[in-house]
Amino acid sequence: MRYHSGPDPAFPYLNENQRYRFPDPLSDAFVGENIVAVGGNLSPGMLLSAYEQGIFPWYNPDDPVLWQSPDPRLVIFPHTLHVSRTMQKILKRGDFEISFDQDFAGVILGCSEAERPGQGGTWITKDIIESYSELHRLGYAHSAESRQDGILVGGCYGILLKDFFCGESMFAKVSNASKAAFLTLARYLFSEQKIRFIDCQVPTDHLHSLGGEVLSRKEFLRLLKETLKSGR
Repeated sequence: MRYHSGPDPAFPYLNENQRYRFPDPLSDAFVGENIVAVGGNLSPGMLLSAYEQGIFPWYNPDDPVLWQSPDPRLVIFPHTLHVSRTMQKILKRGDFEISFDQDFAGVILGCSEAERPGQGGTWITKDIIESYSELHRLGYAHSAESRQDGILVGGCYGILLKDFFCGESMFAKVSNASKAAFLTLARYLFSEQKIRFIDCQVPTDHLHSLGGEVLSRKEFLRLLKETLKSGR
């Protein structure tokens, strides 16, 4: 079967109130190791459906949209969030001016331009930028910005759904800028929004250092189901 590169223009557009049922990530119907489905588009309803089912888009520019559900998964809970002594000092000194949702466009563009060791390019394509910017307009996608002297030097963005946050990407042009933005956002989400966890998706040493815990796909999907069932 041949697939369209990127979002398929023939696939129906789903608005934020419409939903799509993906294959069960716990079934054996995998396209690849972590790939649950191939194709479709990045319309609001499609993206929100994916996150509610523990799935997210992650693909190379020349690929069709690949819907992934990694095993294992990395999650940060309120009691595991780790702020190192160095970061505590940086945040206390106010080395960075931190804001929320003041420059989503600048943050997602910064993430798309960030160099990733071992990666030949970026998965944050024009289609991804446009689609997540629409989710931001609709109130689902959020950013945290780090500035110095009024200049954006780092940040992160993700999707907030009821009682959990799905972290998507971060970037830093100055050392510790992305950490400062992420940690400030995480503290706010846990203390003020009372979310249950932050989904960090794929385990990395960097995210481990911020308090990430590894869960199996099965454990994560159980946690997600419980959170959606009991959430606001």
